[in-house]
Amino acid sequence: MTVSSDFIEETTEDGGIILRFSGDLSIAAIGDLPERLQSYDGEVQQLDLTDIGYIDTVGAWLIHRTARDNSAEIAGVDNEAERLIAAVRGVDQPAEVRPEPPNPLIRVLNEVGESTTIAFTTLAGLIGFFGSVVSAAGSLILHPRRIRWNAVIQRFDVVGVRALGIIGLMSFLIGLVIAQQGAVQLRQFGAEVFTVNLVGRLTLRELGVLMTAIMVAGRSGSAFAAQIGTMKLTEEIDAMRTIGVSPVEALVLPRFLAAVFMLPLLGFYASVVAIIGGGLLSWVELDIPPATFFARIREVVPLTDVYVGLVKAPVFGAIIAICGCYQGMQVKGNAEEVGKRTTAAVVQAIFLVIVLDAFFAVFFSWIGWN
Repeated sequence: MTVSSDFIEETTEDGGIILRFSGDLSIAAIGDLPERLQSYDGEVQQLDLTDIGYIDTVGAWLIHRTARDNSAEIAGVDNEAERLIAAVRGVDQPAEVRPEPPNPLIRVLNEVGESTTIAFTTLAGLIGFFGSVVSAAGSLILHPRRIRWNAVIQRFDVVGVRALGIIGLMSFLIGLVIAQQGAVQLRQFGAEVFTVNLVGRLTLRELGVLMTAIMVAGRSGSAFAAQIGTMKLTEEIDAMRTIGVSPVEALVLPRFLAAVFMLPLLGFYASVVAIIGGGLLSWVELDIPPATFFARIREVVPLTDVYVGLVKAPVFGAIIAICGCYQGMQVKGNAEEVGKRTTAAVVQAIFLVIVLDAFFAVFFSWIGWN
C-alpha cells in the first residue's frame, strides 16, 4: 500500500533546520511535496530519510534537488536509496536545448579529415582483400579439384550472357548519339566524312569498354555486394567457415573470374554494336553506305585501339568484382547495412574505373599508342 510522503521540521541548537521525511517518496505518493519544498525558505542543514519507505527516481531527484539548492546533507539513507540518489546526482548536468553551431571552418575540416580517413581505410581494405583473392587463386591452381566449375559457369552466364541485351541496346544508342553529334559539328567545316573516325576510334578505344564497365558495375557489382552481404547477415558465411569451406574460394573467386573474363568480351561486343549504330546513322543522315563506312573504319582505326580496349577491360572487371565482394563481406548489424554497402560498392567501382581509365589514357599516350 502506498503511503503519502510528508516531512516535519526540527530545529537544531545552532538554529539550523532538519527536515525529516516519512512515507513513500514515489511518483504515486509524492503529491504536492515538490511545491512545498520549493517554496520552503528555512535554512535547511540536513534531510533525514530514516523513516521513508519506497523511493523511486522522482523521489531521488526531489531529495537531490532540495539538498543541492540548500547546500544540505542527506542522512539516514540505506544502500539502495543512496545508489539511486548518486545516480541522479551523476546526470545532473546543464544541457543546452540548442547547442551552439560549430565553427564552419572546423566542421569542414572535420568532414574532410573523416572522409580522407575512410578513403584510405577502404583503399587499404581493398588491397588486402585483393591479396586474399590472389592467395586463394594460387591455392586453387595447386589444387584444381577444389575449383567449383558449376559456380564459375553460372557467374559467366549471369555477368556475361544475360547482360548482352541491355549492353547492346546502350551501345547502339551511344553509337547513334556519337555519330549524330559528330556529324552536326563536323558539318560546319565540311568534314562529315570524319564522323567515321570519331565513331570508330572513340568506341573501340574508350567508350565501348568504359560504358560497359559502368553498366556491369551497376548491374553485377551491386548484385555481388547484395548477395554476399545477405549471406553475411544470415550467418551463412560463418557456417561455411565452420565446415571448412573458404568463402573466398566458394563465393568471391567465381565472381572475380566471371568479371575478369567476361568484361573484355562484353566491351568488344559493345564497341561493335556502337559502330553498327554509328554506321546506321551515317547511312541515313550522311548518305555513307555501310560498305563504305566499314571500309573506312578499317582504314582509320589502328589495331592498337582494339588492344587498348582489351587491355583495360580485365582490369576494370577485377576492380568491379573486388569492390562488390569486399563491400558484401563488410556487411554487419542489420538489413540497412546491405543497402549501404551495395551503394558503396557501385560508387567505388565506378570511381576507380574512371580513375584507372585516366591513368591508362596517359600510359598509352606515353608508349605511343595514340
